Amino acid sequence: MTTKTYYVDGEFVAADAAVLPLADLSVLRGYGVFDLLRTYDGAPFRLDAHLERLERSAQAIGLTMPWSRAELAELVLETYARNALPNASIRLVVTGNVSASFMLPDRPPLLAIMVDPVQPIAPDVYAAGALAVTTRIPRVMAQVKSLNYIGAIMAMQAAKPLGAVEAIYCNAADELSEGTRCNLFVVRDGVVYTPGEDVLLGITRQGVLDAAAGAVEIVEQPVTLDDLRTADEVFLTSTTKELLPIRQIDDIVIGDGNPGPVTARLTTLFQDLVRREIAEIAVR
Repeated sequence: MTTKTYYVDGEFVAADAAVLPLADLSVLRGYGVFDLLRTYDGAPFRLDAHLERLERSAQAIGLTMPWSRAELAELVLETYARNALPNASIRLVVTGNVSASFMLPDRPPLLAIMVDPVQPIAPDVYAAGALAVTTRIPRVMAQVKSLNYIGAIMAMQAAKPLGAVEAIYCNAADELSEGTRCNLFVVRDGVVYTPGEDVLLGITRQGVLDAAAGAVEIVEQPVTLDDLRTADEVFLTSTTKELLPIRQIDDIVIGDGNPGPVTARLTTLFQDLVRREIAEIAVR
């Protein structure tokens, strides 16, 4: 078995030897941010967009990153090159580093880069559609990929025994925003609707919007629980899920309970977009 290589605070180390100090604010207080991208056949998909989002997340919580985007990209590519994984997930983690007060950051942040195999969902789940549930746990700082995932973990702990692949945040007004690790899309009468506010602006989400341009109408607007009852299709998007059809949410069966044609068409359009962009990287 080939040993994976991670990058931690200036050094490339074996994954099973990678550690953070116990006094790091990410350990003590959950203070830090991350981003996750993936590669296709050896090429990273929209690396710059992921790095830009990482910067936005850090700025939003007052974490000043000392690395330029070019430096981060070089470190990502170097870490990835040390791992023999054509289709990998690459996780960048920026922590508050060790704190003398155990509360306030007093030194430059720490950077870790983790490269692991993509863990795909089984093909039969895409073919049949997956189950999801809603959660009333509040979504905190939705537009920041924070290391604080307590709410998301609690939501998924409740969802897993029900066979659900995701928990979708639902507020007091019965408005749905997104899943714990994905964006939400609802299809009705051939038009696709997706929440555009108080959600993480997913890179795959944007890829679907780009791929759909001129082919499928997508409207950014609030989505409610009642909208699910009249929906023809629902799908979720994320870096690792890509476009995942959902056949039921809570007790609501979506459409006829099967993945629909709009989701299938958008999946094809998105895959075509990925192939084009990866091909462009290959010839540079």
